[in-house]
Amino acid sequence: MIKKSYDRILEISDDHKQITLPDSRYYRRNGEYYPSVTYVLNSYPKGKHFQDWLKKVGYSADWIVKKASEEGTAVHELIEEYFEGKEMNFLNEYGNPKMNPEIWKMFLRFVDFWETYKPTLVETETHLFSDELKVAGTVDCICEIDGELWVIDFKTSNHLQTTYDLQGAVYGKCYEECFGKKVDRIGVLWLKSKSRGVDKSGARLKGKNWEIYESPRTQEENLEIFGSVKKLFDLENPKHKPATTSFQTTVKRTV
Repeated sequence: MIKKSYDRILEISDDHKQITLPDSRYYRRNGEYYPSVTYVLNSYPKGKHFQDWLKKVGYSADWIVKKASEEGTAVHELIEEYFEGKEMNFLNEYGNPKMNPEIWKMFLRFVDFWETYKPTLVETETHLFSDELKVAGTVDCICEIDGELWVIDFKTSNHLQTTYDLQGAVYGKCYEECFGKKVDRIGVLWLKSKSRGVDKSGARLKGKNWEIYESPRTQEENLEIFGSVKKLFDLENPKHKPATTSFQTTVKRTV
């Protein structure tokens, strides 16, 4: 059984002696390679706050980004197992924590959202594409809440970013192209929100330290902005072709 952290295997040779790994920045579609939505969004301007942060943390930046990415991956994997109906435990059989408590707390915020609003799960971790935009990606969750079809991405970052708005808008368009259904609402389930609890007016979906964030712009406006970013991306990356790596699976010292 392949662990989730290694499930990007693209091809295993017939004799099981060679494994080829894909470039996660690209998806293959009808003989073409479509860049991932997140890869394209790397071309979006980082802004002054990012530059100030970079100056502040200096050489620690790479480590901080890597740690945040690992935390996000861990939370996503817990959510996947929750969707599969597995019993989730913070402690192992010896009574010791199995993970960083912060990861578990973010997962519990997701559980609070799910059990409070009781969405109907439609799709999870689904590969999507747009032949019009020439991009692809993997959406965290498609669900129905009170009769409305939602695209929801799970985020564990300290701050919300404009790219989340663009990413969600593109996923909404991709879903419409792939499934022939237009989504009603697009949101980010932010698991590090400063929210103090439920919105008593009922206007927003939120709880203790989590909230569903929706872009202040329309999907059409966000798609227009994404189109500009894609032009910059294509200018700097004129040849869309992934780089693959291969390695052998068996080694024996020769005498």
